[in-house]
Amino acid sequence: MGSGRDWTWFHRLGSPRWFYETTGRWLPLLWAVTLALLVVGLVWGLLYAPQDAKQGNSFRIIYLHVPVSFLALAGYYIMAIAGAVGLIWKMKLSYMVMKSAAPLGAALTFLALFTGAVWGKPTWGTYWVWDARITSMLILLFLYLGVLALQYAFHSQDTGNKASAMLALVGTVNIPIIYKSVDWWYTLHQPATIKLTSAPSMHPDMFKPLLVMILAMYCFYALVLILNTRVEILQRERKTGWVRDLARQADTGPDNQ
Repeated sequence: MGSGRDWTWFHRLGSPRWFYETTGRWLPLLWAVTLALLVVGLVWGLLYAPQDAKQGNSFRIIYLHVPVSFLALAGYYIMAIAGAVGLIWKMKLSYMVMKSAAPLGAALTFLALFTGAVWGKPTWGTYWVWDARITSMLILLFLYLGVLALQYAFHSQDTGNKASAMLALVGTVNIPIIYKSVDWWYTLHQPATIKLTSAPSMHPDMFKPLLVMILAMYCFYALVLILNTRVEILQRERKTGWVRDLARQADTGPDNQ
């Protein structure tokens, strides 16, 4: 039979102080990897990938549009899972992650809609059409904003956390709708570029820089989520001794020690 200590690692993951101190050691490497991948992916995709036979250079918007669209969807699951952990195991760190993921996800969803509109004008002749994919992405943006708004809609932070988590969980039904919308309904939006069940429809010289950009954006998401969560931890834990010690160290500074 296992002892209670078998779950020590799980409860440690829910410690704001442990998260703050551990991620502080990760940040320099994560910054370097993210910047390197972004530079390589953007330069490779925008300058060296061949033109599309039909769309010309306008297709290059996919090197931003596709990665941010991926992260808009994946980030919603991260937010919803964090909310579920908070509801089930009462871990306050998970609520901090949920709140930190909401504005990041909203920004990525807006960027996906904006870059899609930029691509749509030369391709479809219009910036916006009310097709299934675009409309469901707009709903995703409203869900992100709703989760964030509920954080400030109640005097009780605990009530705001629970309401946000419930909305996040209910909103997960929209994610498979977004993904399958181009298959379920008639839509101007092109089918998915990357599928797990089949080879990509792009030429390898176009596809490889896209993979680099997707990896770069996942690193970027992790970096910004960690930074947002660290700020949220300092805000919510400002009355604790360890945060006060950090503040005193910051005020003192190395030059005054």
